[in-house]
Amino acid sequence: MSHNRFPRGVYARGTDPDARFSLANERTFLAWISAGLALVSVGVGVASLGVGLNPVFRAPAAVVLVLGGIACPVQAWFGWVRVETALREGRRLPFPPLVALLSVVVAVAGVLVLLGLLVP
Repeated sequence: MSHNRFPRGVYARGTDPDARFSLANERTFLAWISAGLALVSVGVGVASLGVGLNPVFRAPAAVVLVLGGIACPVQAWFGWVRVETALREGRRLPFPPLVALLSVVVAVAGVLVLLGLLVP
């Protein structure tokens, strides 16, 4: 019975899609969670183990990475809800809005780490 499933607002809509699509959506959710954990871990590593990095760039790089890691579970949850709802209602799949932001986060963190390595 779909009315007993969480979140009710998602499962109360439309009809059950092919299980393969729901499972793919769940794997995407888990991939976002993994990406978030990786970004937070790398941010902590840069902050605590980045001994060779110029501290002026090390701390901002770590903060950018951790903030990006915090954004990933937000994307995971809201992306899962939006895609599952679209699947159930037979609509086109939505674009994940934080993809562009997280691409910028990784690029900015990379530039900060590079500067931290090159600037004495």
